[in-house]
Amino acid sequence: MRVDRVAVVVAEAVSPFELGVACEVFGTDRAADGMAGWDFAVCSPGGAPVRSWSGFELGGLSTLDVAAAADLLVVPTCAPRSAPPPAPVLDVLRAAAERGAWVAGFCAGVFSLGYAGLLDGRRCTVHWVYENEFGRRFPAARVDAQALYTEDDGVFTSAGTVAAVDLCLHLVRRLRGVAAATALARRMVTSPHRAGGQAQFVEAPVPATGAPDDAVVAEVLEWIERRLDQPVGVAELARRAGLGERTFLRRFATATGTTPHRWLTERRLDRAQGLLEEGRYPVEDIALACGYSSAAALRHQFKRLRGTSPSEYRKTFTGS
Repeated sequence: MRVDRVAVVVAEAVSPFELGVACEVFGTDRAADGMAGWDFAVCSPGGAPVRSWSGFELGGLSTLDVAAAADLLVVPTCAPRSAPPPAPVLDVLRAAAERGAWVAGFCAGVFSLGYAGLLDGRRCTVHWVYENEFGRRFPAARVDAQALYTEDDGVFTSAGTVAAVDLCLHLVRRLRGVAAATALARRMVTSPHRAGGQAQFVEAPVPATGAPDDAVVAEVLEWIERRLDQPVGVAELARRAGLGERTFLRRFATATGTTPHRWLTERRLDRAQGLLEEGRYPVEDIALACGYSSAAALRHQFKRLRGTSPSEYRKTFTGS
């Protein structure tokens, strides 16, 4: 999917944080960092001013005609959950999905996608606080209320407010590659990659360095990072941490919100994506460098978790 034009669709009262996330990621000139930008606009019905939750008003907005031509439409929290957004908003969202554009909802903005009928039969997530309410309103949606963000056939959803950052970085990874997403995360001083399947609630949140507050787990993660090309098992990691296996697994999950196996798999695929983007190495060599016994093993995991093959992924970023 080629995305050159990004439009944020707002109405009524918008969350300033979620709007700010979209503006920071897609509406800020990153030429100095070597990253191509997007044709960006914030749109409302008729270009009318929109209030923010914090009391100030947003003016100078574009009309929904701009959103109707966008490749990616972003919907932050901008309408009461108990009622659909204005009809023109629903129309532009439905039309976008029908023509193959991407549509993303942040936090309670996911309700707007539900009212537009875009989540029927699709996997999605929503803030855990809204899980029951969302399920009652949209019973045809396949809700994974544990996930930070989801993707299903061009429709993207994110959970709580900060998960909008994770979803945006995921979109940048898809559109510009791992290196660009990592550079952007570094500029934003946030963790470069939290997998969508990571639990929404993490007792010790992963900070910008990517290392958790638990010093023992942080040391183990750093040790793993230097050995992504080598086989690593839970027993070895627990010994490295000086803990029993059950205690280590509990502390790892508390600190990162996921399992050692899933964390290691994601990091290996991150490295594989970076090497594929460089376009210099055959898939067989990349597989070995990322801890896989064969190119076939890498292809299997890549297809399962990235939805494409290593070769196709490389073509996206190298054109060959």
